[in-house]
Amino acid sequence: MKNIAIIFAGGAGQRMGAEIPKQFLKVCGREIIIHTLELFEQNPNIDEIYVACIEEWIPYLGKLITKYDIDKVKRVFPGGKTGQDSIFIGLSQVKKDHDDAVVLIHDGVRPLVSQETIDKCIDSVRSNGTGITVTEAYETPIMSYNGENVEAMPERKVMYTAQAPQGFLLNDLLKCHLAERQVNPNYDGIVDSCGLMFKYGVNCRLVKGNRGNIKVTTPEDFYALLANLNMKDYEQISILNENKGRGR
Repeated sequence: MKNIAIIFAGGAGQRMGAEIPKQFLKVCGREIIIHTLELFEQNPNIDEIYVACIEEWIPYLGKLITKYDIDKVKRVFPGGKTGQDSIFIGLSQVKKDHDDAVVLIHDGVRPLVSQETIDKCIDSVRSNGTGITVTEAYETPIMSYNGENVEAMPERKVMYTAQAPQGFLLNDLLKCHLAERQVNPNYDGIVDSCGLMFKYGVNCRLVKGNRGNIKVTTPEDFYALLANLNMKDYEQISILNENKGRGR
């Protein structure tokens, strides 16, 4: 059973306010989607990559995939009307090629996930059937139904933020999608794959992810991504200089 990453680059990026979709904005000389794809390309445990893309941008993405030698990409396909619709299409594409598989659902604009987090998600799916990347809540959580008053303050130690990748067995996730589409074809109220599986009573196991695994949605996120990637470059240069000083 293969390990497959399903990457979604179908958003128009309206909250970013850019003239082009946010996944095609360049950071440190590469498009955000390429930074993301390279992470899964480089991971030895990922066998194949499937990519959902805005239909009119598919030819451009194809050129980028060739340019940067992303060899694991097996299919690039148009996304759906919503994020969950795109996930269903992606699962259906994988089903054309495999009886079952470990599938990691990941955002094309989340290019800072660590290799360790990817590996832990795969391990969790193979051991438990699911693997949901989370980070612990570091701020004090407050609940407010009217958006004006504090109505509850959950204990921070039991609060987590769901991120990506989110890992499942292909047939399990596809089964829940098919059931949901019968009663709720627009996926109203379904935020992510974890929420869908949880609705149908599936036990979703937590995988502690890396801090800084942000999703680039706003200009502020873009600046944070730029800072993180620049920091990685500086770290690599420091290591090279240190090794050079030791005569390596």
